[in-house]
Amino acid sequence: MNVALVVCGGIAAYKACEVLRLLQKAGCDVRVAMTEDAQRFVGATTFEALSHHEVVTSLYGMRESSVPHVDLADFADAIVVVPATANVIAKMRAGIADDAASTTLVAAHCPVLVAPAMNVHMWKSAATQENVRTLASRGVRFVMPESGHLACGYVGEGKLAQVEDVCAATLEALGAGARGRDLEGRTLMVTAGPTHEAIDPVRFIANASTGKMGYAIAAAARRRGARVRLVSGPVSIEAPEGVELERVVSAAEMHDAAMRAFEGADACVCCAAVADYTPVAPADHKLKKSAEHLDCIELVETADILADLSAEKGSRVVVGFAAETEALLAHAKAKLERKGCDLIVANDVSRPESTFGADTNRVALVSAEGVEQLDVMPLDAVADEVLDRVAALLGSDDE
Repeated sequence: MNVALVVCGGIAAYKACEVLRLLQKAGCDVRVAMTEDAQRFVGATTFEALSHHEVVTSLYGMRESSVPHVDLADFADAIVVVPATANVIAKMRAGIADDAASTTLVAAHCPVLVAPAMNVHMWKSAATQENVRTLASRGVRFVMPESGHLACGYVGEGKLAQVEDVCAATLEALGAGARGRDLEGRTLMVTAGPTHEAIDPVRFIANASTGKMGYAIAAAARRRGARVRLVSGPVSIEAPEGVELERVVSAAEMHDAAMRAFEGADACVCCAAVADYTPVAPADHKLKKSAEHLDCIELVETADILADLSAEKGSRVVVGFAAETEALLAHAKAKLERKGCDLIVANDVSRPESTFGADTNRVALVSAEGVEQLDVMPLDAVADEVLDRVAALLGSDDE
């Protein structure tokens, strides 16, 4: 996957370095074009060192190409503009090509993403908003700015979107060509997050799951055209746009919700970290340690959601996750056989790049056909890798 990164002049130019690195981690070859103003914030040498390619700063005298704007446009499977200034957005709308960066954009013949960053009044100006609408109508994709403290001292809309969101949107644009909407017409159920098992009204047994991986899978499935039913335990992140969300708290609630959501679904991905045990008799009031010592808690096993879904799946696809801290593949293979599902996504949560709450993951895909170990990737890329296998399994059912 080839990405051209166009860097414009703004204080957020340094974040383009982070976008570049995230895209590289997702397997992209990234080459860079910079405006003259961008080089006042971050030097071209920085991007050359990170990308391992000559940075396009001029139409003349480039070592690697005599027509750098054409070659860069031909190289790119997607182009992302970070940070996009009001000036460059206006140039794009008018088709102005007066430097290396803008000329590359005029020569583009692939998906183009724009991540604006500017003063709040510049962003909200009638001219900028009209330019954005016009470009969007032509198929340019926008990763809209956020509200927050701006470098100019103002507080408001105009802050560059999170680099993870810019990277995810770029990968989505790349996927639109590589994967398309391959899950169109399919219904996918996803479980995500932890469960909370009540000890009393204010205390509970839980784990460190944040729901990030499950939410990334739900978002990726939606981008690829699926109808998505997301059953989520207690998390602090927002649900992806367009998914059908059902919030639950306990393992019992998640079991019931998951079984309902699986009805009429083509596949499910069980990413939730469901408690294995729950208190037998939770108190109906807050226990006071001065009078009600909690010397022990009697526990009972919770219902096995993955096994119960697998027992009901028939020709449908069921994917489970295995979060382990030792003997990863042995435990994952045993879980695959014990639960009866089609695929286990195994990750070692003792590793910093794949622990709960990380923005990356390093997973092994374990099936009856064998084990496939993936590299460390951003969660969005991991989600698409998992869904590639789901799509393949669904496709084989139709043959």
